[in-house]
Amino acid sequence: MKTDELKAWGLTDEQSEKVMAQYGKDVSKLQKENEKMTADRDKEKERADTAEETLKKFDGVDVETMQAELATWQQKAKDAEKDYADKLAQRDFEDALKEEISGYKFTSEAAKEAIMARIRNAGLKVSDGKILGLSDLLAQIKEKDASAFVDEKQEQLEAGRAKPFTGPLNPNGGGAKKMTREEISGIKDTAARQRAIAENFSLFQ
Repeated sequence: MKTDELKAWGLTDEQSEKVMAQYGKDVSKLQKENEKMTADRDKEKERADTAEETLKKFDGVDVETMQAELATWQQKAKDAEKDYADKLAQRDFEDALKEEISGYKFTSEAAKEAIMARIRNAGLKVSDGKILGLSDLLAQIKEKDASAFVDEKQEQLEAGRAKPFTGPLNPNGGGAKKMTREEISGIKDTAARQRAIAENFSLFQ
């Protein structure tokens, strides 16, 4: 449409300009709508082409086999995650066990390892770096197998007996404290027992 055509139809210059202005707006609006429709059409075509290409990849594929393989990989992922979590929990348990077991004295390294093995098999859990129920379990083990633990009272007693006599002289005249044969027999430390025998040799003559 042109201005001359409008004038030929009997419109004034002012009327022709108004009609042309409105015509321009309408044409611009239609162009934008057409561009949008074209873009939407192209997007849909692209999606359709992508879907078609994807479907082509599944030609001849056994869906049941594919689902089974997917389930297998999902299970492997779960197993790997659980294995990692178990290893972390085991590491935390071992760190806590070494820390807490250091407060106990054992008669031998073998006894210590045996006790630690029993603790590992007890199914105890760790919380905030502490093994829950460990004290109770050790008390039960110590009650049943006291020989695996050092008797600290006896150890202190023997340590005291092994020290050289520094007190006042024995009123009976001896320089060292006199002991009975029963007391000497109760000393477990060999060196301390031999020293006590030497100091109380008259008991064995």
